[in-house]
Amino acid sequence: MRYDFGSDNTAGMAPAALQALIEANDGYARAYGADEATARAADQIRRRLDADAEIRFVFSGTAANAIGLSMLAWPHEAVLAHHAAHVCTDETGAPGFFGSGVGLIGLPGLSGKIDPLALNAALDEPEVGHRQPPAALSLTQSTEYGTVYTEEELRHLIEPVKLKGYGVHLDGARLANAAAAGFDLTQIARLGVDVLVFGGAKAGANCTEAIVMFDRSLARRIDNRLKQAGQTASKARYLAAPFLGLLETNAWEDGAAHANLMAQRLAEGFAVGSRFALAHPVEANAVFVRMPPEAHRRLNDLGWACYRFDDGSVRFVCSWATTVEAVDELLEAVRGL
Repeated sequence: MRYDFGSDNTAGMAPAALQALIEANDGYARAYGADEATARAADQIRRRLDADAEIRFVFSGTAANAIGLSMLAWPHEAVLAHHAAHVCTDETGAPGFFGSGVGLIGLPGLSGKIDPLALNAALDEPEVGHRQPPAALSLTQSTEYGTVYTEEELRHLIEPVKLKGYGVHLDGARLANAAAAGFDLTQIARLGVDVLVFGGAKAGANCTEAIVMFDRSLARRIDNRLKQAGQTASKARYLAAPFLGLLETNAWEDGAAHANLMAQRLAEGFAVGSRFALAHPVEANAVFVRMPPEAHRRLNDLGWACYRFDDGSVRFVCSWATTVEAVDELLEAVRGL
C-alpha cells in the first residue's frame, strides 16, 4: 500500500527538522525546556506571530488542543466547535478528560467553516441548569476539509464570542498550509485568539506541537499542568529542535507551499481528467472527491491508501514530501478506474 496521500502524518520528517534534531543531540543540554534549542524555537514562533506569548512544546496535537481548551472552560461548561473539527471527531473525549468534564457543542457550516448564524444562535441560547453552557470557541485553520478562513471570516466568528467574555482556541495543526495559502499569522493574536496550537507534525516535524498562550495569565502553573498530563519532556530539546530546524530555514512555510501546490495539481487532475467531482474547495493541502464505494475500493486494491471522510467524500492529503510523479501516478490510476 502506498501512503503518499493517506495523510500528511504518513510522511517522514523534513530534512531541516531531522538535521536540527541531530544537532540538538550533540553534547549536553539543560533539561525540562531550559535549553537553548527550546528558547530559540519559541522565539521563532513569536516572531512569526508578532506576539509576546508563552510557549510550551508537547508530544501531540490532541494533548495540545485538550489542554488548551481546559484553560478556557470549567468542567460544567462547553466549547463550541465545528461538528467535524478534530476535537469533536478524533480525540476520543480528550477535551473532556483533560478538562475534567468540559463538553463540546458541534456547529454546522460548509466545508469545515462554522456558519456565523449557527454560532450566534448557539450564543443566544438561554442558559439553564441542566446542560453545559458555552464558554469558549474552538476554530481550525486550515479546516478539516482543507479550506482556509479569511481574516474577515474569523473576525465575524470571534467578535461575538469575545463580546460574551468567552475564550477562543485555534487548532493550527495545518497552520503552515493556511499561511502558505496567504493567511497572515500576525492577525491571530490581534483577532482575539487566547490559545493557539502551532502545528509541527504535519509540517514536517516529528510528533510535536506547540501550545501558544497569548493571554499569559493562562500560563499560570502551566508547567504543573503539563507535568500532571504526562506532557513534560525531560529532554525537551528533542521536541523543540525539529521546530527550530523548520522555522530557521523557512522549511515550515516552504514545505507547506509545496504541499498546497501538489494539492492544486491533484485537484486539477481530478476535475479535468476524471469522472469524479471535487467535494470542497481546494485551498490548502487536502483534496476531497466524490467517489462511489466501488471505485474507492478499486483504488485501494491498486495500492493507493486514501480514506472516506465524515461527509462521505474520499480524502487525499499532500505533504512536504509529495512528489509530482506520485500525483501523476495517482491520477493515472484514477483515470483507469
